[in-house]
Amino acid sequence: MALEGTLKDFGIADILQLIGQQQKTGILHLTTKEQEVSIGFQDGNIVKAESSTRNKKELIGEMLVRAEIITPSQLETALDAQRRSLKRLGDVLVSLKMITPDRFKQMVHLQATETLYKLFTWKSGKYEFEQVPVDVDKDSGIAPIRAESVLMEGFRMVDEWPVIKRVINRYDLSFEKTRELPLPAGGRDAFDAALDSAFGDAAPGGDDDEPSGAREFKSIGESERRVYTLATPGRDLRKLVDLACLGEFETCKALLNLVNNGYLRAVPPAGRALEIGPTIGVLEKVMGAAGRVVVTMLVLGVLLFVLSRVDLDQLSVATSPSQSYADPAAQRFIARAQMSRIQAAIQVYELEKGEAPAKLDALVDVGLLGREDLRYPWRDAYYYRRVAPREFILLPPLR
Repeated sequence: MALEGTLKDFGIADILQLIGQQQKTGILHLTTKEQEVSIGFQDGNIVKAESSTRNKKELIGEMLVRAEIITPSQLETALDAQRRSLKRLGDVLVSLKMITPDRFKQMVHLQATETLYKLFTWKSGKYEFEQVPVDVDKDSGIAPIRAESVLMEGFRMVDEWPVIKRVINRYDLSFEKTRELPLPAGGRDAFDAALDSAFGDAAPGGDDDEPSGAREFKSIGESERRVYTLATPGRDLRKLVDLACLGEFETCKALLNLVNNGYLRAVPPAGRALEIGPTIGVLEKVMGAAGRVVVTMLVLGVLLFVLSRVDLDQLSVATSPSQSYADPAAQRFIARAQMSRIQAAIQVYELEKGEAPAKLDALVDVGLLGREDLRYPWRDAYYYRRVAPREFILLPPLR
């Protein structure tokens, strides 16, 4: 399969999805001005992700030191032994009992996934897929990762990063504990749970009777607990990311949950107090409101100017979903709701048949969806694959 070109014509997501769908084996070379990344595929699964231009801090030895798994002196000893023996660094660290094999594999996996997910931030570059056999190191390599899994996680990160960065927006932020975390599920007995259910405060404006404390408890997972334990005065975001070993995105997301639920408070550097809400006077409020009115009027003026130069008679309503939304951003937005509808139909199908459909067409055959629902708002059908009787993968089509 000859596959090469620029990322402006064919994005990272499209490339990964194509190789994964066709279950190809080979190496995908990606280059931009400052970075070069090679991704190894075996039967459509990712088995290696290497950067030939990694910064020093991204090297596995430096990652282990920053995570305080080994000390700088231990790294120097291991590197010296590696130079003499020509063994891999992981083998040397394990043989010197500085790290366990499982722990080293976890860190190699983290290094690879961080390399993969950063690709979703690339705006330009070149790619070339070389269909060749790929050597897989079962002892120190990463466990095979489905390309679809990387895609779903990458899309989730792209969607959620803007929300996270509104609060977790500086690497030099530190965090102060404001209250203790609730006990994990295993540390609460049935009587405590019953009391919470009976006397918990209902969420304002909620449609159910679930106590707000119960919903808050559900948002606190293992990642939040790990990050909360590591949050100490003066320890900034950079260090928390290094120590948590969850990756930058997961660490920042856990911090956002902890801040939003009131367990941590973000503290900017240089002793400046964090302003949770705006502290402005009446004059500033009036000026701010006036500024928004001015901006709104300017936007309306531009729209009226554009409309005055458009021949409305030449515009016609499209007759097919794929023609209605030519803007990819609008299509992606609409597709999220449509995918939820398809997933709901699959769940109904599971209840009736005991398993997910082999193909999406089965949803049409039983009357759960219309034929057009399997493409809306795209020209091509959604990508669907059943991986187990009640497990499936659903993704937008290549575009």
